Amino acid sequence: MTLFNIAQKNMKNNFSNYFLYFASMIFSIVIYFTFVSLKYDKTILATSEGSPKISAAFSAASVVLMIFVAIFIWYSNSFFTRKRKKEVALYSLLGVRKKQIGKMLFYENFTLGIIALAIGIALGSILSKYFVSLLMKVMGHDTLVNFSVSFAAIVNTIIVFMIITLFTSFQGYRVIYRFKLIDLFQAEKQGEPEPKASFFLALLSILLIGIGYWIALQNLVTSSIWKTLGMAITPLIILATVIIGTYLLFNSVTVYLLKLAKKNKKSYWNGINIIGISQLLYRIKGNARTLTIIAVLSATTLSAVGTSYSSYYNNRHNTQIANPNSFMFTVTDNTVSNKVKETISNDIDHQIMYHETIPTIEVNVDTTNLYNYGDMPYTLISASDFNKLANNQNRKDSLSLKGNQATALDAAYMEGYSPKYIGTEVSFKVNEFEQKIAFTDLKKYSVLNSNTVFNVIVVSDELFTELVKVAPPLDMEVYKIKNEDDAEKLTNEIKSFLPDEAKFSNFYSDYSSGLETSGLMIFMSGFLGLVFLAATGSIIYFKQLTEATSDKGRYEILLKIGVKKKEIYKSIAKQNLFIFAIPLLAGIAHSAVALTALSNLLQTNLVVPVAICIGVYTGVYIIYYFLTVKTYYKIVLKTK
Repeated sequence: MTLFNIAQKNMKNNFSNYFLYFASMIFSIVIYFTFVSLKYDKTILATSEGSPKISAAFSAASVVLMIFVAIFIWYSNSFFTRKRKKEVALYSLLGVRKKQIGKMLFYENFTLGIIALAIGIALGSILSKYFVSLLMKVMGHDTLVNFSVSFAAIVNTIIVFMIITLFTSFQGYRVIYRFKLIDLFQAEKQGEPEPKASFFLALLSILLIGIGYWIALQNLVTSSIWKTLGMAITPLIILATVIIGTYLLFNSVTVYLLKLAKKNKKSYWNGINIIGISQLLYRIKGNARTLTIIAVLSATTLSAVGTSYSSYYNNRHNTQIANPNSFMFTVTDNTVSNKVKETISNDIDHQIMYHETIPTIEVNVDTTNLYNYGDMPYTLISASDFNKLANNQNRKDSLSLKGNQATALDAAYMEGYSPKYIGTEVSFKVNEFEQKIAFTDLKKYSVLNSNTVFNVIVVSDELFTELVKVAPPLDMEVYKIKNEDDAEKLTNEIKSFLPDEAKFSNFYSDYSSGLETSGLMIFMSGFLGLVFLAATGSIIYFKQLTEATSDKGRYEILLKIGVKKKEIYKSIAKQNLFIFAIPLLAGIAHSAVALTALSNLLQTNLVVPVAICIGVYTGVYIIYYFLTVKTYYKIVLKTK
């Protein structure tokens, strides 16, 4: 029997242990291959106006995925190495030379990698078309039917994963040279002393995480911390304090919790809780690094996916804020305006909900009292025109202004960033007419499209009438139509005959552009998130299965002294629940703070999309938990 035959036999016998690693690796290859295929496909790039953006995005995502998969495979191999040290020692004891054992381990890992690569590329070639259809759908484009697999993508994937596979295979080859024979035999017997609880480190962990959270939740503009440290250094400090704090949390606070559980004699001596609590206590420090990595990866995944999905979820709302009207343009020629009206009226799929002509006046306002920036252009409208548009837009809001009273319309208003309008006086000059106005109200929305006009100020009807006498108004045509999010053809037709000076703005263009960008983000972050989730779940799975193999003898003794299998199952379930729950809860807490900071920055409510992301992530995590418990139970109670 050759070394290669032995390697094949070992793979068959250990396939149940390799399966999740093998499946995760295949999934990673499928996603990488899909990303690279999308990067190279000309048809996809031609579909979108932002083709360079798509290509660059998939290139960046591919690099991130490649680095992560390399680390994941290397990390997973370290678990398999520890699990098989005794087997390797046995080969050496039977007289097999180190070089031959190394070759056998190399063949195993390399063969497994090649099979995963072949299956991954095959599945990627089949599924790529469906992934592309999904991408086009979330980006708001029609499904492509002529997508073809790129030869360059296949070559790229083979080169990248061959390098990763060769590197990890050499890692397996070196196992026999890194340890003494006695160390290999006693690998599973090497225990850890009972960890000591450090009050200082426990307090420091909570303090560091608290500092990181506190800095992250500070106002970027008004906070002295952000001003002093700068935008480049502050995020690094937040990351450092939270990551170090998380490691110390798992290394010290969890020890305190387990020792408190140990002191609770009633619970500790109930059933076989003594076994579960003791095993967790003795191993928690050894697991601290792994749990920290999983918590950080979970936080990163949830933050990235939550941000992307929030952008996608709020796209319509954000577009509506910038474009409350379906179409808006400055009247430059009555003939062109009539043509626009006729074009829209003839489109039976987009009936006119309202159409108004709004006179406006553009002035340069002295904003010294607001921004201290000097003169800035603003657009003035009358209170009656505001009320008319507000009623058409179902805002249930109206203004009653007199004399020099004014209301600011600021759709981009952000607490702490934008000026305090109410109670502030500003002045402007129209020809020789100079006027002061006092802001008595603020509306955090606008009734006019932001790309056609400047920031809008509503003045009283009497003041507007006086201004019209000294400055000819600019008329704005505003339309609201049905099915505005599906008005590509109508929008392009209107664009074709409106001059640039009309400053044409519309709902559809901004909506489709936002959908394309946020759809691309959610597609990439979603699949990267799935890879990260598969990897984090697999890492815990491998870690617990390694411990299950070590604990097999202990549980067999428990069975012999009369402990029921049901009690053993409960003990295993509780131990694994602790190991799965603490990094997940830490990751959710970290991501919740990060997304709260983002929500405060954008002045947007992200509760619903973030809750959905956390729910889905937790659901998949629970599946990994039950799979781990089931496999752990089978290993420890497997008869010899």
